[in-house]
Amino acid sequence: MIFHYKNSLPRMLVRIASAMLCAILTIGTSMATSADRPNIVIILADDLGYGSLNSYGADESHIRTPNIDRLARQGRRFSDANTPSSVCSPTRYGLLTGRYDWRTNQKHGVVSTTDPLHIDTSRSTIASLLKSVGYRTAAIGKWHLGYGTNKADFTKPLTPGPLDIGFDYHFSVPQNHGDASGVYVRNRDVVGLRSDRRIPAGKSPYGRDYMGIDAPQRVDENVMGELTTEAVEWLDRQPNDTPFFLYFAPVAIHFPYTPSQTTRGKSGTGLYGDWIGELDLSVGRLLDAIDRMNATENTLVIFTSDNGGVLMTEGERPEADAYRAGLLCNGKWRGRKHSIYEGGFRVPLLVRWPGHVEPGTLCDETVSLVDIYSTLAALIDQPVRSNENVAEDSFNVLPAILGTQYKEPLRSSMIVHSPNGNYAIRSGPWKYIEGIPSPTLKQPPQRDELHSQLYNLQNDPGERNNVIDVHPEVAEQLAELLNNERINGRSSRLTTPLKHED
Repeated sequence: MIFHYKNSLPRMLVRIASAMLCAILTIGTSMATSADRPNIVIILADDLGYGSLNSYGADESHIRTPNIDRLARQGRRFSDANTPSSVCSPTRYGLLTGRYDWRTNQKHGVVSTTDPLHIDTSRSTIASLLKSVGYRTAAIGKWHLGYGTNKADFTKPLTPGPLDIGFDYHFSVPQNHGDASGVYVRNRDVVGLRSDRRIPAGKSPYGRDYMGIDAPQRVDENVMGELTTEAVEWLDRQPNDTPFFLYFAPVAIHFPYTPSQTTRGKSGTGLYGDWIGELDLSVGRLLDAIDRMNATENTLVIFTSDNGGVLMTEGERPEADAYRAGLLCNGKWRGRKHSIYEGGFRVPLLVRWPGHVEPGTLCDETVSLVDIYSTLAALIDQPVRSNENVAEDSFNVLPAILGTQYKEPLRSSMIVHSPNGNYAIRSGPWKYIEGIPSPTLKQPPQRDELHSQLYNLQNDPGERNNVIDVHPEVAEQLAELLNNERINGRSSRLTTPLKHED
């Protein structure tokens, strides 16, 4: 039907009404989209082993972790969550990019304090992905992924850095707790930098000389509290109508063990246990902040760790004191941080999202922290496509998080890598260890794990019985798969896991 108007006024009114209707529909669609995209908080603890939480079996007489365990009660606990590396910065690279770190030029070791930015600014990260659909983003805590394009100069703007790979705000300890920088970084600059001259400085807890940056020096006992305050204050600044992503990386429980007066002496396992208590206190403050914002129902919280714990059974260090007191920081798993065994890679993974993740549930699916990228991409309806150079090793494990039905395992295989360049690959119940250190190491370490090994983790979760001579055909299949994965430049999504054989 066509209407004819004798003058322009009715036509103008119709146009105004149409414009208003379009605006209302657009706003409604925008609000619906925003409501479908939850706030996201990833908490990546440092060196927290599988057995270091009450929800993962630690006895309350040794440590108490009520705040972290609140996530287990209100969400889902994973029993087979793994880091891609048994050391810090390679895991952080893998989590943020969905790509194994050994695909870069770093085949062993970690990023040093003055190394350049390890993530190429052209590579997509979780932060840039979320920012592209309207999220406000922040990286607060331990960074350990470098700054700049050459050797970092902390007396000048540290660029490129986190702000160039998707983060709107950054506040960090540049490398490790007690690192040689001795300072904080906010966005692109050292906090409180006074000049480019060097100041007298002693040695870090690692025995290295402090860099002597002319700026206020961190006080180790205060770092966890100050990082947590930064995170809480950033959350408080977020508007109600914009989703946020917080990547919070506490320095606990990395050495040196420096609990605050609030947690010192409160555990049954000395400084090591007290430091776990400090981590738990920090997580509690973040969860309380989210509650105060009335954002709990629409916030996905992911808690995990960058590698296994530092297990020591002898000597006078705090880790050994905790062990003698009865704490098994990595639970039943063999090995520790830096090793190729499960204790280096198996970590706690707790996921809470009220109304979407069933509370108090357990998931036994094998997942890797590199899967977080693809999982979040699927969550915001931006799935990773196999023909893109994005998140090449990341799998969507959202069905495991949400508890939806799926037939085959979400991962057919998974590669892990130790800091000396030794590879292992898991498929089904099998784990094959190549046993060869990185050829780029000038002095390969003499370690008993540097030989070919095969374990059936279903029968032998403690990796005590090397069955490579019993099942050489399995070892050959896994060795071939490992080589193919390295050559292909991305993880295969076509193979099925190797089956169990007695």
